[in-house]
Amino acid sequence: MQPVCYIFVLQVNMSIAILPMSKEFNWNSATVGLIQSSFFWGYLLTQILGGIWADKIGGKLVLGFGVVWWSVATILTPIAAKIGLPFLLIMRAFMGIGEVGPALLGVAMPAMNNLLSKWIPVSERSRSLALVYSGMYLGSVTGLAFSPILIHKFGWPSVFYSFGSLGSIWFALWLRKAYSSPEEDPELSKEEKKLIMGGSISKEPVKVIPWRLILSKAPVWALIISHFCHNWGTFILLTWMPTYYNQVLKFNLTESGLLCVLPWLTMAAFANIGGWIADTLVSRGLSITAIMQSIGFLGPAFFLTQLSYVRTPAMAVLCMACSQGSDAFSQSGLYSNHQDIGPRYAGVLLGLSNTAGVLAGVFGTAATGYILQRGSWDDVFKVSVALYIIGTLVWNLFSTGE
Repeated sequence: MQPVCYIFVLQVNMSIAILPMSKEFNWNSATVGLIQSSFFWGYLLTQILGGIWADKIGGKLVLGFGVVWWSVATILTPIAAKIGLPFLLIMRAFMGIGEVGPALLGVAMPAMNNLLSKWIPVSERSRSLALVYSGMYLGSVTGLAFSPILIHKFGWPSVFYSFGSLGSIWFALWLRKAYSSPEEDPELSKEEKKLIMGGSISKEPVKVIPWRLILSKAPVWALIISHFCHNWGTFILLTWMPTYYNQVLKFNLTESGLLCVLPWLTMAAFANIGGWIADTLVSRGLSITAIMQSIGFLGPAFFLTQLSYVRTPAMAVLCMACSQGSDAFSQSGLYSNHQDIGPRYAGVLLGLSNTAGVLAGVFGTAATGYILQRGSWDDVFKVSVALYIIGTLVWNLFSTGE
């Protein structure tokens, strides 16, 4: 859970820091949306390549060096912002690229999927995946809770310097304690290795990727389309929620950061509840593919529609929390499906589907800024709801757990 938690600490800090930054540099909503989306430009470029590398050489080094790259780019972000907007956009894109030499940030998710497919038996997959990926939500909680405090005491650049510097500490621990597969871990006993490998499908290093076969399957395209629909709503909430709290609910910077914590805590809790439910259903011979992801789509869609009718800030925060809490069921649906339909190519499959998911981040985050210049937050939420419904239909028609 550590790398995913750390990655989302770094990503969410911009959603808070962008508030004082936009005032200092006089950015409008469209410019803010462009800056928020620029991270995804680089992230997009490494998804499929990251999946291939993760499946071929293992996730440990790929993921570790990726976080170091991200950390350096985070530290350089304030300098780039003060030089000028083009430099800030380039640095944000560098955070997403994370690849010039051996380091890959864009493979964070493919690499994690590769590691999990080797380490986790099928009978424990959903709850283990939920636990690991709940690091995303705990990372967001950490960033949202501490960023306002740092900004208030030391200014907005301190957010980037503080969280970016943690990368060296994390990397040292990761190199010492992490292993790409159970066979490589000298601290595991033979019994432990037998238990882990006995419930997992053996994965030799991948030499050839059967692209035509993979792309000819309807369940793969269901993953790709559904990932796009899911991430549109998720990334808008990740990057724009503090702004919504500040502009619509009139919370100050500290209140915006602290109240943004609640939905992410809800996601962390419900992701693990959903994982436990999913594994229980699987142990009883039931298919969870349609059930869990339908909750992950229709739950957020319903609660986002209610934001148009609420009249108090407390109810708006509650709707946000319920929306993201139900979204967390996707960890046992969409995000575990890659290992269900293609465990040998789990990294490649996540690279493919997450490419579509990152495109949602590119277009959705930027589009939100333009929508807000010409329309309202209701319009922003209506687009997300429409995509959640499309994702539900595609998922239930074409996905499979086999």
